[in-house]
Amino acid sequence: MMKITADTNVLVRAAVQDDPLQAYQAMQVLQSAELVAIALPTLCEFVWVLSRGYKKSSAEIEHAIQILFDCYNVSMNRPAVEAGLKMLRAGGDFADGVIAHNGYELGAEDFVSFDQKAVAIMQAQGKPAWLLSEPMRSVSTVLQQERAPYKVKPRSAK
Repeated sequence: MMKITADTNVLVRAAVQDDPLQAYQAMQVLQSAELVAIALPTLCEFVWVLSRGYKKSSAEIEHAIQILFDCYNVSMNRPAVEAGLKMLRAGGDFADGVIAHNGYELGAEDFVSFDQKAVAIMQAQGKPAWLLSEPMRSVSTVLQQERAPYKVKPRSAK
């Protein structure tokens, strides 16, 4: 038995069934694999393609993801996907929920964005998030005026 990573286009073909041959091939490989690994970027693309390309509703997209959740052979970062679905249900972007969740997993304390809606939803969900505003851009202007190059501090050796 094979263990595979499914690309976005495989998931899309299986979900929308708009090309009979490719839909059949996608379903065959997804059903016959011992393990189907679905990476977070794949799911973010999947949601975007269904939403923007196929004009699917949030409820339809959530249903498609729930089908993947229920498959015995699918492996994904379920807590991150749940965070994305929570954001989607609240009217936000799935990817913003996934990004914030992943950031918190990596040690971040706050979600920071120029996206007012994403920040408002995060805050409404009790997540630490703040909106970057125009005055924050003045830091960049000051640095340019002083001609002080921005330097990244190297990580200390462990």
